[in-house]
Amino acid sequence: MTSSTKSGRWQRWRSRTPLSCLSRLVREFVAQNNTVQIKHVIQTLSQEFALSQHPHSRKGGLIGLAACSIALGKDSGLYLKELIEPVLTCFNDADSRLRYYACEALYNIVKVARGAVLPHFNVLFDGLSKLAADPDPNVKSGSELLDRLLKDIVTESNKFDLVGFIPLLRERIYSNNQYARQFIISWILVLESVPDINLLDYLPEILDGLFQILGDNGKEIRKMCEVVLGEFLKEIKKNPSSVKFAEMANILVIHCQTTDDLIQLTAMCWMREFIQLAGRVMLPYSSGILTAVLPCLAYDDRKKSIKEVANVCNQSLMKLVTPEDDEPDELKPVAQRQVEPNPDDSLAKQEGTASGGPDGSRDASFSSSSSVFVPAGTERAPVTLHLDGIVQVLNCHLSDMAIGMMTRIAVLKWLYHLYIKTPRKMFRHTDSLFPILLQTLSDESDEVILKDLEVLAEIASSPAGQTDDPGPLDGPDLRVSHSELQVPTPGRANLLNTPGTKGLECSPSTPTMNSYFYKFMINLLKRFSSERKLLEARGAFIIRQLCLLLNAENIFHSMADILLREEDLKFASTMVHTLNTILLTSTELFQLRNQLKDLKTLESQNLFCCLYRSWCHNPVTTVSLCFLTQNYRHAYDLIQKFGDLEVTVDFLTEVDKLVQLIECPIFTYLRLQLLDVKNNPYLIKALYGLLMLLPQSSAFQLLSHRLQCVPNPELLQTEDSPQAAPKSQKADSPSIDYAELLQHFEKVQKKHLEVRHQRSGRGDHLDRRVVL
Repeated sequence: MTSSTKSGRWQRWRSRTPLSCLSRLVREFVAQNNTVQIKHVIQTLSQEFALSQHPHSRKGGLIGLAACSIALGKDSGLYLKELIEPVLTCFNDADSRLRYYACEALYNIVKVARGAVLPHFNVLFDGLSKLAADPDPNVKSGSELLDRLLKDIVTESNKFDLVGFIPLLRERIYSNNQYARQFIISWILVLESVPDINLLDYLPEILDGLFQILGDNGKEIRKMCEVVLGEFLKEIKKNPSSVKFAEMANILVIHCQTTDDLIQLTAMCWMREFIQLAGRVMLPYSSGILTAVLPCLAYDDRKKSIKEVANVCNQSLMKLVTPEDDEPDELKPVAQRQVEPNPDDSLAKQEGTASGGPDGSRDASFSSSSSVFVPAGTERAPVTLHLDGIVQVLNCHLSDMAIGMMTRIAVLKWLYHLYIKTPRKMFRHTDSLFPILLQTLSDESDEVILKDLEVLAEIASSPAGQTDDPGPLDGPDLRVSHSELQVPTPGRANLLNTPGTKGLECSPSTPTMNSYFYKFMINLLKRFSSERKLLEARGAFIIRQLCLLLNAENIFHSMADILLREEDLKFASTMVHTLNTILLTSTELFQLRNQLKDLKTLESQNLFCCLYRSWCHNPVTTVSLCFLTQNYRHAYDLIQKFGDLEVTVDFLTEVDKLVQLIECPIFTYLRLQLLDVKNNPYLIKALYGLLMLLPQSSAFQLLSHRLQCVPNPELLQTEDSPQAAPKSQKADSPSIDYAELLQHFEKVQKKHLEVRHQRSGRGDHLDRRVVL
């Protein structure tokens, strides 16, 4: 057939365009391998028909292109670009019928070409994603048929270009249309099910979008997204060695803080698994994880599931911190520091995606020493714990008074754990943490206070805190106004018996306490002074717990030394009374009481002198201290001085309480000594002295009845001439200058009297005196 004959037949087809003629003509061109004419036919159908301004011409062009593809058969793959492009253009036609015909035409083209269409998959997917949200039900139905066909082709083929497809998927996954979202999710499910397609490698690209789809209002879409995320999580558990945990950590951190319960619970479950599988690889992201997890610990039963998962995340992350993290960063290999991810950079990257999109833990039995998988592309090397960020997060949560109790407890547990595992690095932050830890002692919860005291006790006793200069004694809101309150230097306790030291020698200095111990005692007393309600409600509780956590002798020694120089005499008297009550009644101080009972050692004698000098702020407590230490003669001498004091209601109330204490089990030994009248005359005299101070009250009757039980009252007569101490009467220790102590007592009481007169005026003060 000549070229002129062919041209004539082509011109006649253009005027009639029956499909049978078109198909026959194309088949003839295929048989003759006439690609020029085939392209000419397709171009004519595209330009003059499918892309025409007239709807009927566009419809005919679409039908013609489909018929042409069918006629081409297996050779259609050579002309797919020319066949597909005009059809995809009609996807945007305003006429819904034309959009439907475009779907039908493309279906026939794809059905014939099969796997040959995969190089054009992205443009097909892009067009289908738009039709998935088409308002016309017929168009949507047609697009669904085409979608299923395309999924079958992808499933059957092993030539799918996943790398080229991911950028388009990442872009489309942020669509807000529910039908488009459903379309995206369905394709992810299909790709995930194909064995030859490893979508897990590209999960960081689409994970944020999946979590956003999980928040869709449509129940069906949320369910589909849950299934997809569940499949991915199963795959992660099967192949953890190929998972890019570090690239997804901050995505999870962001979605763990959302207000949507389903998203938050799912993200938290993922975080738990990540910490379990990746282990220490997650440590650089600890600050972000804690920011997300800690608030969840305070949730009520309405969010019980989230709270439980968050608790596991928190505990498991804590186990990842080891003593290795206390090593200086400069000692680590250079190669290691280079491979460590920067969580801030990663978070910034994720938030950049979030403008189009984004906004742990192993079981309690999962040991931190267990083997973990290292993500692909990183070296198996320890990672650095970014302690600065963690401490900042913990400090922020502890400072927030609106935060829940369980969160505050968790924060304090973290601080305690960090001081145990990484003490050297943590002490760099102690000055910033110290004020808020002291402030937390005013918390309403006993559990919070207990954990807070544990942290403070660890700070005060850790060897890592031993420095020559512990820094400022106070934080910004706690300033020491007394320049003489300084951290003691070693060896000052040996000056206890040096005349004229006036108690300065009583500062504790033992190997178990560090430079922060004395600072802690100073600031604790200042807090009690500024918050009297705290002292009244929790003072005894706090001090008793500290005696369990630290050395009780050091606590009383240091507090007595500080109170000796306290300018607020009323507070000093109140504080001494509190300490004395704790000393006499608390089971925690049993050993210390036994140590003071006998005063056999130089250390116990030094402690007595230190306590005595501060106890002088309160006359009655001073007498009770003498009773405890069996210094009965000195107690009698003190009571003799009471005649020179102002006897107020408060004074008599304290005498009344002392009488009640004498009847308690703590002074059983004292009451038994009343049976030995001959060897304990000054004990009986001291008790009679207290009786003479009391008005006719229940306490008077109680002590009077006790003294009536003393046998043989005639033996109370004693000679004034000096003689050796009786056998059972403890002799005065030669290292204790009781005369000097008595002078100190008189001096302190005189100062108290002067202050009372200055505050209230002589006349008003006399009104409060009691006439006996």
